[in-house]
Amino acid sequence: MKDLADLIGRFLISLIFFFEVYDTLGFWQSTKDTMSAYNINWNQDLILVCIMTVLILGSLMVLIGYYANIGAFLLLLYLVPFTFIVFSFWNDPIEFRRVNSLQFTRNLAICGGLLILIAKGGAGKFSIRRMLHVLRLPKE
Repeated sequence: MKDLADLIGRFLISLIFFFEVYDTLGFWQSTKDTMSAYNINWNQDLILVCIMTVLILGSLMVLIGYYANIGAFLLLLYLVPFTFIVFSFWNDPIEFRRVNSLQFTRNLAICGGLLILIAKGGAGKFSIRRMLHVLRLPKE
């Protein structure tokens, strides 16, 4: 049961970041407009491509369990700055403060899950890395 919970947890964490990539691709110009609103104006296309690459790579590594701890670290590299830049509820007008504080704490909870994955040192029984290790041919 523990290994199944590990697999489902990795799937759900990866799903959030895969959706982020999908949303960015679907609303490319809107995402660039949002970046401009936060004064991120330097080479927005390059930044978005780099972010999406990190998200796809990190999400795949977490999902399939191949160096899941490194994949979780890559996702943290994106999520921590994003959370503090976009959901800085302490600077928001009072009417936005509640919603942004909820989003901020939600992202911190996701960071906590990623940190647990890093501390665990990898994925469980249902991971590509374990399957490759188990399937190794014996040396003669």
